[in-house]
Amino acid sequence: MKKFFEDIKKDIKFKSAGPGQKLTDESQKSPPVKTSTPCKPRQIPTEGAQKAAAAALARVEQEHRPRPLTSQDAIRSQVKKELLAEAAATAAVGKPAESSESSKVPVKEATCFSVSGVYFTCPLTGATLTKSEREAHIKEAILMWFAEDPLEASVMMIHTFNKDRERLKAGIDIISKYIDNICNNPSEEKYRKIKLQNKVFQEKVKCIEGSREFLQAVGFKSQVLAVDGQDSSEEFLVLPEEALAQLEELRASRARLQAGEPVRAKLDRQLQVYRPSPHATRFELPPDFYNLTAEELKREQQLRSETVERNAQLRTKVMRERDEQRERKKYNYALLRVRLPDGNLLQGTFYARDKVPALYEFVRGALVNDWQPFELIAPGGQKLKEEELALNECNLAPAALLTFSWDAAVLADIQASGTQTHSILKPELLENIKTLT
Repeated sequence: MKKFFEDIKKDIKFKSAGPGQKLTDESQKSPPVKTSTPCKPRQIPTEGAQKAAAAALARVEQEHRPRPLTSQDAIRSQVKKELLAEAAATAAVGKPAESSESSKVPVKEATCFSVSGVYFTCPLTGATLTKSEREAHIKEAILMWFAEDPLEASVMMIHTFNKDRERLKAGIDIISKYIDNICNNPSEEKYRKIKLQNKVFQEKVKCIEGSREFLQAVGFKSQVLAVDGQDSSEEFLVLPEEALAQLEELRASRARLQAGEPVRAKLDRQLQVYRPSPHATRFELPPDFYNLTAEELKREQQLRSETVERNAQLRTKVMRERDEQRERKKYNYALLRVRLPDGNLLQGTFYARDKVPALYEFVRGALVNDWQPFELIAPGGQKLKEEELALNECNLAPAALLTFSWDAAVLADIQASGTQTHSILKPELLENIKTLT
């Protein structure tokens, strides 16, 4: 607006300057005498013009004022800070420590975590393993098992070492067909020979790790035989004729192969009892519970950014359910604590996909009176029923504190009879009770 009035003043000056002249004109060597022309008196702006000018000036000033922050802006700012903090933490992982004292960043020690990590138990050796150790240890244990039971070890090897389940099923079907042909036609010698260069064997059986070990465990032996109609010889797996006297054992071996299961390390619950503590709701989980790779962490940051945008729009029921399912898949494990009537805390580690009955079984196994009915109450006051619902579907992952409650009717009968025990947990668990810090 100020510039607008300055332009008007310049225009008035220009018009009152008199007629123009050429610099090359001889007749105009002497400067003309300036004749003053009377200016028109400046008009006083009307009230309406004054209001319009004031409104225009207010608009100009408003453009330079900062826009007031809304709730959405606050959310975006907060999420941006979190994403930058996570990105900085991720970038710092794996970097060598700097020698400068000022550059040292305090790192959370393992003793600060509620549990030191996630551990597993090998079903063959009973050894306690970390996540990174379990696969190599199980393979080694299966190979060592050949000294005890070659047939069982080969079955475990086939079902554990081969990850492609469709290819595995096709290979098992072919091996089962070999055995069926022998059992159904014991007098036919051709069924007791398996040509290793055969196309079906090469494509369906040889690619199955442990298949040859199984065939050798049931009695097949390697021999080099002449090929019918050819001058060359090739390697065959041949079942000796004396093995025909044990056809029932051969059928049993086939059944064991078909019913085999992969050997999996069992999750160690890490059962622990704590004294009553005000820190019961505080959980510090190690990275094992999240198990996010760099790529997964990057994707998680992207999802958080998308959450900001979703806050500004309406969500349908289908969209909300899809988001909830995606949220549940973030966690592999759940650390659960159960507050008992005496104030003590029972803690255990679970898969996030474990069902609620597994939690009840865990708690029941720690009680003196494991027959006495009880209830578990989630943090929101919801009673957990022994139904086939996953823990993450009940919003118990990655950690939660639950409340233990005896069945009121049964407890009243026990108190009336005078047979109530003072201790809730088994004595051997109370011997190792700890203080939660």
